[in-house]
Amino acid sequence: MRLTVVGCSGSYPGPDSPASCYLLQADDGERTWSIALDMGNGALGVLQRFVDPLALDAVFLSHLHADHCVDMTSYYVLRKYHPSGTQPRLPVWGPKGTAKRLAKAYDLPRKPGMREEFAFRSYRDPVTVGPFTVEPFAVPHPVQAYGLRVSVLGRTIAYSGDTGPTAVLDAICADADLFLCEASFRSCDDNPPDLHLTGTEAGEVATRGRVKRLVVTHVPPWHDAKEILAEAVAAFDGPTDLASCGAVYPL
Repeated sequence: MRLTVVGCSGSYPGPDSPASCYLLQADDGERTWSIALDMGNGALGVLQRFVDPLALDAVFLSHLHADHCVDMTSYYVLRKYHPSGTQPRLPVWGPKGTAKRLAKAYDLPRKPGMREEFAFRSYRDPVTVGPFTVEPFAVPHPVQAYGLRVSVLGRTIAYSGDTGPTAVLDAICADADLFLCEASFRSCDDNPPDLHLTGTEAGEVATRGRVKRLVVTHVPPWHDAKEILAEAVAAFDGPTDLASCGAVYPL
């Protein structure tokens, strides 16, 4: 399995990266399977550097804030009108109401909306797509949101999604080979509850989870990312990186 960071800017696209999008790929001995975690502002353009968007096998949306899902509207256009012809319906997992939310975002009638291009499914139990097993965990955020635990042949990538502090993160990242964890806040600020993590909190979760590598992501462009990374490093005694557009992590 390998992770490619397509977009990692927090809350809105930054000068160096689109908003949230992560490409996971794995071989099953016959072919390469590709799934995307989130599709935030600007992500579809950069995604094309790393994979043909028509080759994706599924999309998993952590929640329905624009910086995690709005480029699904452009992806809808690509799949609907691509000159190669009619595309198969692509599985898209997300919170309840995903189909309605995306239809509204593109000003489509609720029915069919984007249902002819995407097969929308709500999170409930672990999902299998090719060699991937994806387990969703509800996390605290102003809208229904999920962290995801993705496993292939004993290797695990944990993804926090957007979340405030919660014990659920300990289960998401337990013994993960790589923990992709948001850190949008600084510890020195008076931060609102149940919204995001600080760099310190990301490091503390990684420590409790005994993760092998921490990758800090979703830092808003208005912050100095190195400051938040320093918080995480101080709280986690293990390999720690700051996510960057185009970075590749093979497991």
